[in-house]
Amino acid sequence: MHDRIERVDVIVASPGRNFVTLKITTADGIVGLGDATVNGRELAVASYLRDHVAPLLVGRDPGRIEDTWQELYRGVYWRRGPITMACIGAVDMALWDVLGKRTGRPVYELLGGRVRDRVDVYRHCFGWELPQLLESCDREIAQGVRFVRVQSSVPGLDKVYGISKDPNYEPAQRGALPDQETWDSAAYVHHLPGVVEAVREHVGWGIGLLHDSHHRLTPTEAGQLGHALEPYGLYWLEDVTPAEDQDALRVVREHTRVPLAIGEVFNTVWDCQKLIEDRLIDYVRCAIVHAGGISHVRKIYALGELHGVKGAPHGPSDVSPIALAASIHLATATYNFGLQEYMGYPDIVHEAFPHAWSYADGALQPGEEPGLGVAIDEQLLSRPEFEYSTAYLPVARRLDGTVQDW
Repeated sequence: MHDRIERVDVIVASPGRNFVTLKITTADGIVGLGDATVNGRELAVASYLRDHVAPLLVGRDPGRIEDTWQELYRGVYWRRGPITMACIGAVDMALWDVLGKRTGRPVYELLGGRVRDRVDVYRHCFGWELPQLLESCDREIAQGVRFVRVQSSVPGLDKVYGISKDPNYEPAQRGALPDQETWDSAAYVHHLPGVVEAVREHVGWGIGLLHDSHHRLTPTEAGQLGHALEPYGLYWLEDVTPAEDQDALRVVREHTRVPLAIGEVFNTVWDCQKLIEDRLIDYVRCAIVHAGGISHVRKIYALGELHGVKGAPHGPSDVSPIALAASIHLATATYNFGLQEYMGYPDIVHEAFPHAWSYADGALQPGEEPGLGVAIDEQLLSRPEFEYSTAYLPVARRLDGTVQDW
């Protein structure tokens, strides 16, 4: 018989950026941690956890992981969405963490054990001008990286998603109101193929190249871009159209053979069911935290395995090392895992969330500590300089002033 959940704490802190951490403590003193960060909406998630979910957890058996997931999802009238699913994801991670610590096993062993010896990652490479982009690629490749996401400026635009004139790029800016960017799809579609061609010529064919359009294109524009990029052998073209319109990917498929990745804003298997079953994508990009945790994302991967679609989890720096640990453990034990995004963290984040997972030579390893293998330095996070402060992602507008999909 498992003991019971005795205490549930929600910790909001900002060691360089805002994170929401769930801490579950059992009656016999086992602590499980989960990440519930939703960039730009952190306090909404914290309130959902603290005010609505925590009271449901106290007294429960922490070993009933699947039952807890089903109750938090099916047992309430309002379902889905990033806030709800991030809360469920945090609880799920924490309960797997507890189970691993109780059994003395790392989570990946509880999921069936290793199917791979390393979890390959892709790194972000950008440069406002082409020489800077090529230098960025060279730096990562010299460290053993075999997959790079390449982003560049667009002529005529002062600000472009995914890159900055400042090498210490952070899209979420502190302040009362979000920053404003201007977007021009025609200029982008015309300019990007030449950039990718130059990068391919520079790095050769042994390096996987990826690119993120970040939902900025119509299906026709996406098809045009994908067709133009075919000669350069992209590993994938990501988020070409807004993810809500799933039939749009059918149009894109008709125009290009470039592999497609989408789904970092998906929250459940139902968000990507059609895309997977109709083979309209090649990689599904749900983040473990935003899609209901390990328990649910493994079901998404299982559906993908039946249809030749691989998992490629979202791994930005706005999910904490706890969520990344969950992603690494799941990837280690999942046959149809493809590639893990890894942006890395500032030193202060590693200090705030000491972890057993490690990164070297273009790959991540889960470590062998029981559970997820991540701790939290609450004393550090309680320092005044790490208090929560509002930070928004920018808003993009087209040249005529209308709002563009972020």
